Amino acid sequence: MRCTSFYPVVMTAAVAETAAFYVRHFDFQPLFEADWYVHLQSRADPAVNLAILDGRHPTIPAAGRGSAAGLLLNFEVEDCDAEYARLKSAGLPILLDIRDEDFGQRHFITADPNGVMIDIIKPIPPSAEFAAQYALEAVPG
Repeated sequence: MRCTSFYPVVMTAAVAETAAFYVRHFDFQPLFEADWYVHLQSRADPAVNLAILDGRHPTIPAAGRGSAAGLLLNFEVEDCDAEYARLKSAGLPILLDIRDEDFGQRHFITADPNGVMIDIIKPIPPSAEFAAQYALEAVPG
């Protein structure tokens, strides 16, 4: 398979509210807007896309209808500390306070209005123990 695009789709009953959240706090812009679906694109990088879908829409098979669950969106950023300060001052919930992880991340976790967790990450050098688990070309540094 040759994939030409890949992006997560968050299912929710609050399409407009969820789309507005990502526009306001994560600098996305809408490329398509309907009451049941909004396609968002990062203003900083057109390769970064996210869609918001009414989980009750008939295009979703009945067995899969509903809302997002068990989902964690990762956003890698240049300055995790600045994003932490910005989002905390904007009143977003901080589910995991900012911290360094031995496996090679400085990060914190917040959530969108649906409870979808958002992990804001800056790759950092891992400990020696974890560095050995990376492919050579993938070691954060």
